[in-house]
Amino acid sequence: MRDDTHGITVIDTGYVRPSLCAAYLVRSGERAALIDCGTAACAPRVLAAIDAAGVARTAVDWVMVTHVHLDHAGGAGPLIRALPNARLVVHPRGAPHMIDPTRLIAGAKAVYGETTFARDHAGMLPVPEHRVVVADDGHVVDLAGRPLLCIDTPGHARHHYSVWDERSRGWFAGDTFGISYRELDNARGAFIVPTTSPVQFDPQQMHASIDTLLARAPASIRIAHYGEVTECARLGCDLHVQVDAMVDIAQAAQGHDDRHDRIVEGLVRPYTERASAHGIDDAGARVREVLGGDIALNAQGLCAWLDRVAR
Repeated sequence: MRDDTHGITVIDTGYVRPSLCAAYLVRSGERAALIDCGTAACAPRVLAAIDAAGVARTAVDWVMVTHVHLDHAGGAGPLIRALPNARLVVHPRGAPHMIDPTRLIAGAKAVYGETTFARDHAGMLPVPEHRVVVADDGHVVDLAGRPLLCIDTPGHARHHYSVWDERSRGWFAGDTFGISYRELDNARGAFIVPTTSPVQFDPQQMHASIDTLLARAPASIRIAHYGEVTECARLGCDLHVQVDAMVDIAQAAQGHDDRHDRIVEGLVRPYTERASAHGIDDAGARVREVLGGDIALNAQGLCAWLDRVAR
């Protein structure tokens, strides 16, 4: 899908299922940047999408990864090898893991298991250090005269930045602005939930980062899961309320042997209530069907946050 007004193409990376994980091809004249890139297993599909968009591989100057979770950055190594002029733009905390992904791979195997890793993530490669650009807070990528501003937005992960594009008056926000799948859209607009991470969720940082995004009054926010959302103020308010509710659910489960399961069920209830209030038909079944995997990961992230606080 091509946004002709702003020169932005959304690429379905093909990770797990259709319309789950997006990358974005941004153009300025004949040059292009890729923002997020999917897993290593997705790299051939992403390259095919770049080709289909009519962008020469030699014209891609930048691969920008909002953070180094593998559904956003796992394909960077193979893509950098296939895009001869591209440099990788990565958060300072993430750069070492792109240059040597050993710990990333081990962590992903621990989270997903060997079988799922082999199916969805195999093929990761290191990125040569001389092709890595570290994006400190406020770093500006010059895409042929189109500035792309990298702003530190932790909360989902400490190694997360979001990209402000003045031309579209929009953000590329990775996972900072939650999850909003297009199959849950209806006449009332988009439905959104926050996303934690398996190890680095921080609710106060997430609140602050959401406010950072909203402070520019964006026309839209493009997220990885999935696509472009508008009504940013409404969705941001929804995220703030839900982050607080998630913290309450997690704290209520602390100390129980079945903590993870309690958090999962605790999350299903308010998500279902919100989906029903949003007018989503058969809300309980739809929430479990569409958001089931994300709910389990959110519970895992909340457990890790509880343990970190306790320490």
